[in-house]
Amino acid sequence: MTKKIIVYLGLSILEDEAKTILDADYRPPVKRGDIIKAISEKPDIIGIIDGAFHHTPAVAHKEIMKALDKGITVVGGSSMGALRASELDDLGMIGIGYVYKAYRSGAITSDDDVALSFDPVNQVPLSEALVNVDYKLDLAVKEGIITEEEKDYIHNIAKEIYYPKRSYQNIFSKVEMEDEKKTKLINFILKEKDIKYLDAIEVLEYIKNLE
Repeated sequence: MTKKIIVYLGLSILEDEAKTILDADYRPPVKRGDIIKAISEKPDIIGIIDGAFHHTPAVAHKEIMKALDKGITVVGGSSMGALRASELDDLGMIGIGYVYKAYRSGAITSDDDVALSFDPVNQVPLSEALVNVDYKLDLAVKEGIITEEEKDYIHNIAKEIYYPKRSYQNIFSKVEMEDEKKTKLINFILKEKDIKYLDAIEVLEYIKNLE
């Protein structure tokens, strides 16, 4: 029998691409009250990738706990799903991916690390999540493009920028670095895929294997 699956996503991965991975009922980023409404539909699995953070009340822990109590499998990763999974995995929520593990280990602690702003009309990101920036800076260190010290220097600049304005353009306008190295780093960053995107794929593939 086909399982009923509800997945909340937004900017981490586009719905059209998500559908090529997993057949599910896709809904906009989860917000306060959405899980309670979903429970009444008796899904077998709820996937949480993206969620509202600041402009709308975030999904409550009690909502997810109620879904778990009803025997619904709840899987999270990438963004809001990673944050909530790191807080509720002891109660049965399943956490998937790099961002989840970073929250769980304490490597990152703030919801600001995964938050970004976007154009509400066409759903285009207007800023960059700090976790994506840090992930790519770590890769750049491994590739020998920058040093650990330079990574920390750029991270601190990015961290100080309020998340709706945290774009690569704004970050690198403040970075003092030799032009050739800066250009090489920017080009490297722009070609690498975001970790939130990669985690979103991992969440969808995990749920697919549960079917």
